[in-house]
This record gives sequence, C-alpha cells and structure tokens, in this order.
Amino acid sequence: MSNILKLFKDNQEQESLKLDANGIVGDKHHGKDINRSVLISSTYSYELAKKNDIDLKYGELGENILVNFNPYTLDLGERVRIGSVILEISQKCPICKTLSCINKKLPLLLKKDRGIFAKVIKEGTITNNSEIILL
Repeated sequence: MSNILKLFKDNQEQESLKLDANGIVGDKHHGKDINRSVLISSTYSYELAKKNDIDLKYGELGENILVNFNPYTLDLGERVRIGSVILEISQKCPICKTLSCINKKLPLLLKKDRGIFAKVIKEGTITNNSEIILL
C-alpha cells in the first residue's frame, strides 16, 4: 500500500515506535483512550495547509504516523499491518482546539483532512521503513 514517511511520539520524530494494547509506549496519550491511541495523518494535510499560507513542520498536527496517501480512504473497522503491528481504524480525527493555537484557520481547513485514529490489535514495533499493508 505505502511506506511510512515519518514516525512521531509527543511531536518528536522517532526512528521507531513500540506499541502495546494501550497505544504508543511512552507517549503522553498512552493508555488514555485505546480507540484514539494512534493518529495517522498524511502529507496531503500539510500540503493543504501550505496552499492556504500556513507553514507547518511534520509532526505539528500531532500525528504518530505520517503517510503519503490520504488515510481517509480507509474505512472504520479496516485493519492495516505496519511492521509487526496490526492496527484497526477506529474513528476519523475530529476538529481539535489545539489546531487553532497554531493558526485560527486550521481547524476548519483540516476538518475532514487531519487524519484517522487507530487502535492496536497486535502489539509490536514500527520503524520508518515499515510498509503499510491493508488486511
């Protein structure tokens, strides 16, 4: 399907991520809501912001996994394997008030294009060169 472009934990780029049933080990959101434990965003979101004169660095949208396809093409309940990890798409990412702290136009602009949340089905490790495979 695609390769991972970048991985993030607490907005800091990582070489790899270790995931357990509660999400990304060591992440500030670990164990808080298993249905929102992993945020997958796309370069498309960053391109959309840039077209609207909002310059963002990768990771600023709070994603854990940055891909080069639009993750909204994945349906709720679909599963993907990334490295040794299996994730299930659990919900679309809602508008977040933290986006307005970056730029007031950003929440409305990315209303349908910020990313998707996934929960961990099978624990393991994801690396930057891991391939995303639709199951």
